[in-house]
Amino acid sequence: MTKEIISTSSAPQAIGTYSQAVKVDNTVYLSGQIPLVPATMHLVEGDINAQIRQVFENLQAVCGAAGGELNDIVKLNVYLTNLGHFPLVNQIMAEYFIEPYPARAAIGVAALPKDAAVEMDGVLVLKNEYY
Repeated sequence: MTKEIISTSSAPQAIGTYSQAVKVDNTVYLSGQIPLVPATMHLVEGDINAQIRQVFENLQAVCGAAGGELNDIVKLNVYLTNLGHFPLVNQIMAEYFIEPYPARAAIGVAALPKDAAVEMDGVLVLKNEYY
């Protein structure tokens, strides 16, 4: 088993005791991303639409740093402070992913770090690395 810490300046830096992602063999465990703009470490300006898009951009950057892409995600977890925004997550997710879509869970939560409205984490499996 080989373990590697994944880090990129193209995504928000960790704001706690965690890594942006951890790669174990050909599996990458993505830490939760909230809609922070990497350059400022402040929440993206705008509505929930902007927040969801920023989270996907952040996840995409970490996936890229690990040698993969969003479509390599096999499990995606979505945390929303308002589950009424779930249809918008579906709409925007269809712009970032192609079928077959990953397995997914959507969880309503009372609050998220920095008063974000959305957070996502996931697991990706890198293609053809050990096959």
